[in-house]
Amino acid sequence: MSPASPGGRPGPAEPERQARPICLGPRSIGALALVSAVGVVAFGWPLIAGGSSGLSAHAQDAPWLFAALLPLLLAVVVATIADVGLDAKAIAMLGVLAAAGAALRPLGAGTAGIEPMFFLMVLSGRVLGPGFGFVLGAVSMFASALLTGGVGPWMPFQMLSMGWVCMGAGLLPGPDTLRGRRELWLLAVYGAVSSVLYGTVMNLQGWPYLGGLATGVSFVPGDPVGDNLGRFIAYCLATSLGWDLPRAVVTVLLSLALGPAVLKALRRATRRAAFEAQVTFEGPKA
Repeated sequence: MSPASPGGRPGPAEPERQARPICLGPRSIGALALVSAVGVVAFGWPLIAGGSSGLSAHAQDAPWLFAALLPLLLAVVVATIADVGLDAKAIAMLGVLAAAGAALRPLGAGTAGIEPMFFLMVLSGRVLGPGFGFVLGAVSMFASALLTGGVGPWMPFQMLSMGWVCMGAGLLPGPDTLRGRRELWLLAVYGAVSSVLYGTVMNLQGWPYLGGLATGVSFVPGDPVGDNLGRFIAYCLATSLGWDLPRAVVTVLLSLALGPAVLKALRRATRRAAFEAQVTFEGPKA
């Protein structure tokens, strides 16, 4: 029943708080912050490495070093979050959603930016929270790479980037109060922005391999930040924008068209799973 107002009339019902399968604690937040900080360096080192730095001197080796380091850090994050509170019900939901995301990704195979998995990852992160979202994004990209044979030095970067996308969706405002069309448009706009940013960030992973080529978009180790940044923007405009923008459009259309049904199903499954219910054991009745 709704609480009574001072005048004796029923007051407005309290908004139902969205249960989350993972409640982040200090340890898991610290692990997420650590891997995110290392990820920022792994992606952005070409723009911050000076001419006399060790990274600029090893422009061809640095991406491989980060590709070897990121899986270890991602494993630490997943293990930390699992140790904090990833129970059997959460693992089952993680497996189902990761399998669905991995199955959706090859449907478009990245052709002209048609990647339907993005809308599912955004909606799942919104409902299930930032901690679960980060793990879901990373695991989904890992499963997708195994399914499509896309295993390579770029895979850890894809896992981290998709983890950020899903985690960001879980951090959007109004998880317990915002519903209806306003929530759909919020998720659609976020999905569009994150789709473009995902492609831009992933460009940073492959761009340093162009170092040494005599082109106007190549990475030049040791050059000023402004010069390399200009080349990187030109590289994005010339190579990936034709994929990033269609990906954003597809994400918006799917979020608006299928969002109500998917959000309803995810929230119903979350309520039935009762992630935050305390398990008690009763002794035998006399």
